[in-house]
Amino acid sequence: MNFSLSDEQIAAYGRDGFIAHRAFLSPSEVSELKAAVLAAIAGVGRNKIASRDDAETMTEGDTYYDSVFTQKLNLWRISDTIKRYMLHPELGRMCTRLEQANEITAPDDSPVDGFRVWHDQALIKEPYGNPTAWHLDTPYWSFCSRHALSIWIALEDATLENGAMWFIPGSHRLANFENVPIGQNLSSLFKVYPEMTGVDPVPVPMKAGDCSFHNGLTAHGAGANMTRGRRIAMTCAYMPIGSTFNGNRNILPPALLGQLEVGDVLEDDDWNPIVHQETTRSTP
Repeated sequence: MNFSLSDEQIAAYGRDGFIAHRAFLSPSEVSELKAAVLAAIAGVGRNKIASRDDAETMTEGDTYYDSVFTQKLNLWRISDTIKRYMLHPELGRMCTRLEQANEITAPDDSPVDGFRVWHDQALIKEPYGNPTAWHLDTPYWSFCSRHALSIWIALEDATLENGAMWFIPGSHRLANFENVPIGQNLSSLFKVYPEMTGVDPVPVPMKAGDCSFHNGLTAHGAGANMTRGRRIAMTCAYMPIGSTFNGNRNILPPALLGQLEVGDVLEDDDWNPIVHQETTRSTP
């Protein structure tokens, strides 16, 4: 894995809320991770969330959203290979460096000390799959932070024809925690944030093995898959250490959810283990 970040990439991330990172995985690593992802997907069947005690109630359906992509979450909990990639300490260090460049935010935000895994997810845009509407990530999750982020790894080439990612530069500075569902109206997000329509979106096509990083409040979406092949991607979201429960369930299992009150620190080391923590900075 290519964990090297240039000063230019770090600065661009702080400014734009996303970057492309080319050749993150070697061809052999792409093959290994792709095989592990497909095996894990097969292992969970129609369930969406691996290793949650009510996962059988979270299954694929026939809604518009289910036609946007095949989505499987928390595969790291059932695959040692996926865990090795998605929870690699050096990947956590990359996330920390990127978000430390994004600390010109709300004054009550804590400094970025490191990250816990929030959840991974395989996102496969199937042949002729629907477009992914513009949206934000963090408002779906069980914590509110301006410093959450995700990695998005192409395991097949992601092209303009099969549903490459698009981002709105600087939108992480325009957004708060209001959001819209991923539905049929691609532009619903802009009714909440009309100021984002003044910025030109940027497409990020990728070769297999390339990746991108984006902040959880950066507006992003993807086009339809107009091809007969699959667009296979593996992603993982990371939560800043010290983040607190906001009342949203999201992927939390019932047993853990029942122990939480709004404001509690999300620090379950089994469900959300630490990926990286700085040794020179105090925990928030």
